[in-house]
Amino acid sequence: MPGFDDAWTAVAVPHDGEPVSDELRPLLRAVYTQSLSEPLNLVGLKRGLEDLLMFLAGEGRTNANCWAVDLFFAHSQGWERDWAEQHLPDDFHDVLATMGSALHDTVKAPDIAQSFGCLPEQLLPESVVKT
Repeated sequence: MPGFDDAWTAVAVPHDGEPVSDELRPLLRAVYTQSLSEPLNLVGLKRGLEDLLMFLAGEGRTNANCWAVDLFFAHSQGWERDWAEQHLPDDFHDVLATMGSALHDTVKAPDIAQSFGCLPEQLLPESVVKT
């Protein structure tokens, strides 16, 4: 049965020769687990998103990490079920969908990421949704 390890393996590949940070794995696992939990734990999902975005806005802001997170949410490859089919509140759904669109441009084309509202610091205020 697919699960987080399969999803991680699908995205944790070097990008332009740069490895994905080991610190990213538990942050993505937390969001993965919370987004698929039943019943949905919005407080846990909010915390997980904030931790992930703070990492990407700071010490984890690398091309490989941003690509990995983008692919993780854009394709949901290896997930046990697609996060987009979950009954997430619109605010949460919008943040995950945006992370899977132009987040990959954060390091090498920040103007593009910014124009799509995909820089981690732009997404961070949105992750502070009402719970």
